[in-house]
Amino acid sequence: MSAFKVISVKFALFFIAFFWAVPAVQAQGVRLETVATGLQNPWGLAFLPNGRFLVTERSGRLRVVAPDGKLATPVAGLPEIAAGGQGGLLDVITDSDFARNRTVFFCFSEPGPAARGNSTALARATLSADESRLDNLKIIFSQKPKVASSAHFGCRIVESRADGSGAADGKLFLTLGERFSRKEDAQVLDNHHGKIVRINKDGSVPQDNPFVGKAGALPEIWSYGHRNAQGATLAPDGTFWMHEHGPQGGDEINLPKAGANYGWPVITYGENYGGGKIGEGITEKAGMQQPLHYWVPSIAPSGMAFLTSERYGKAWQGNLFVGSLKFGYLDRIELSAPFAGKVVRESKLLTELGERIRDVRQGPDGLLYVLTDNSNGKLIRLLPGSWAENAYCGVTAAIRSSSTEAFLGNCATPTEVRVCVPAPPSTACSSSDAASATSLCWLKSIADCV
Repeated sequence: MSAFKVISVKFALFFIAFFWAVPAVQAQGVRLETVATGLQNPWGLAFLPNGRFLVTERSGRLRVVAPDGKLATPVAGLPEIAAGGQGGLLDVITDSDFARNRTVFFCFSEPGPAARGNSTALARATLSADESRLDNLKIIFSQKPKVASSAHFGCRIVESRADGSGAADGKLFLTLGERFSRKEDAQVLDNHHGKIVRINKDGSVPQDNPFVGKAGALPEIWSYGHRNAQGATLAPDGTFWMHEHGPQGGDEINLPKAGANYGWPVITYGENYGGGKIGEGITEKAGMQQPLHYWVPSIAPSGMAFLTSERYGKAWQGNLFVGSLKFGYLDRIELSAPFAGKVVRESKLLTELGERIRDVRQGPDGLLYVLTDNSNGKLIRLLPGSWAENAYCGVTAAIRSSSTEAFLGNCATPTEVRVCVPAPPSTACSSSDAASATSLCWLKSIADCV
């Protein structure tokens, strides 16, 4: 046996020993469990008690999904919705005090009078005890002005919390697109296009909003200069995070501050569809904020969630997760500090699905859930692979790459290397790993062959 193979095998044994000694700090892989299918372009996901789910379908239906995946009859009581293009029934959240008040908030594309134009609107309602209908419906915000467009509604809702305390503060953030054809509006404060707004849960304006009392500015506005934000979340310390679509390139992650200007369409890292600069073609300007992170080429981000649990291992806690519509993956984003700092690494998950990822949320069980965006959309739960399966897959790949399978023939009997655990299920490894499972198994006693 060559010295290279001996060294490689010894390295693999060290790898096994390392995993065995410190499993708590290793990030787990994931296995996919389809909770429900048959959802028509699902867009937003919220969690109900007893393992049930609330899912919006862009076509204008609100669904309750049972723990076994059964879809209930669509919830009654929705307002009129201008479904078409990118518009329809979009995001949904449950109130932080849902167990007591059964309040839900949802946003949608609202038609104008006599179907003249549309805009993003935010509503609140009470979900009936039998989950069959919405009562006490009230539109608490309506984007102004309404325009004839089927694009760039934005429409992610986040319930805010008092800084540092974790307690809900009675306010909501809502992201609003600039409607595609009205991009210059994003720099003007007399409209809601390309803005993030902040309102109280009854629709009134918080008096500490940055533009309250400013002539020519709408008081709901929190920040401006945005394009089309389809993902938003809160960090545990109450910091508001969001991402927005760029044009051709230049999708961004931002942490919107009160009164700040995020630049669109004056500054951008993207270009016009088909090529060519936007405006002056500049990426920075005094008085305009730089993104925390940007993507070129665009990934078409949608959905956003922090992982606060340790269900997938300590290394994943504090990571940010974002869906990609364009490339069909879930982006695991590692930051320089948990829940904070700069983007230091990205990993593509769920590429095997080959589907547009529309939303991602952490459930009450600490697990991640995603919605796939197509006419037969799915609700999928991400299960952590067992520690043994994940360590096995990594070790199998390392051993195989050193041509150790040939060396196994030098062992007295094949059983000498099949002594610890059965080969893990093929779903836990790549196909090549699974093919090696019958011969490599759990290489605990391989030291006897070196």
